[in-house]
Amino acid sequence: MNGIIKVDKPEGPTSHDVVERIRKISGMRAGHAGTLDPFASGLLLVGIGEGTRILEYFLDLPKTYEAVAHLGIITDTYDRTGKITERHKCVADEQMVRDAFLSFTGEYYQVPPMYSAKKVSGRKLYELARDGKIITMPPSKVMIYEIKVEKVELPYIKFKVVVSGGTYIRALCRDIGMKLGCGAITEELRRTKIGPFDLEGAINPFDKYQIEGIIPLEEISKDLFKTVIVNESGEKKMKNGMPLKIEDLIVYEDFEKEDIVRVLSKGRLISLSIAQRSSKFFDTVKKHERNDILLKPKKVFLH
Repeated sequence: MNGIIKVDKPEGPTSHDVVERIRKISGMRAGHAGTLDPFASGLLLVGIGEGTRILEYFLDLPKTYEAVAHLGIITDTYDRTGKITERHKCVADEQMVRDAFLSFTGEYYQVPPMYSAKKVSGRKLYELARDGKIITMPPSKVMIYEIKVEKVELPYIKFKVVVSGGTYIRALCRDIGMKLGCGAITEELRRTKIGPFDLEGAINPFDKYQIEGIIPLEEISKDLFKTVIVNESGEKKMKNGMPLKIEDLIVYEDFEKEDIVRVLSKGRLISLSIAQRSSKFFDTVKKHERNDILLKPKKVFLH
């Protein structure tokens, strides 16, 4: 029971609630890669056992969302769950709305919502906000890879968007609303993809009494890292935290110096390691019988 579970989180529970549910069912440690707001639904990647040790590598993957923006209203959370602070008449027509959405394609600097899980001095922003401490965070550079308006029924706009890790859809709707001069909140939000991982086979743990659908580390990691296969000496060295040399390797894919690669032995993931040389240089090392250190272990898996 070491790997990643694809969860289709329903509206209502927090991401922490999902993790606690999986911990309770499995009796093992668990964690998630990237928070979903309670009012949002969709894909949440949950690591279980040794799977918790690779969660950090999912955080910066592009995320795909389906959302509905509501123009002409502003709340303190920038979504439908918050307290209404302003109402404005929206005079924009459909073409103006479509142009405003498309104008956010590319890089822009986004101020995180005050009500978010982002931390300041060890405390989450929403905890500070509930205590009456309003902190305006500096803007962060985010990337909107693609944005597509699918339906305009003012004041509601249904859209699909692909964004970089760390992008807040609530803040994106807020900024689009500001550009249109009437404000906006996120009415509905559903995450459908994280990098190459989609909702196919995802479970709702609140409907389950046992853990299902665990994706082994070997399978989930193949979409994230290039592969090196080692012999018995390489496996022994890795498990003892020792670096690898050319005599320890059987097969290796193309990668660059400083890349993180996954090291397999007998089909099992035994480590994530840092390449000390480009793989193109490995043949030179072999040809000249050099003794260069080629891979240094970063994380060792003993499952």
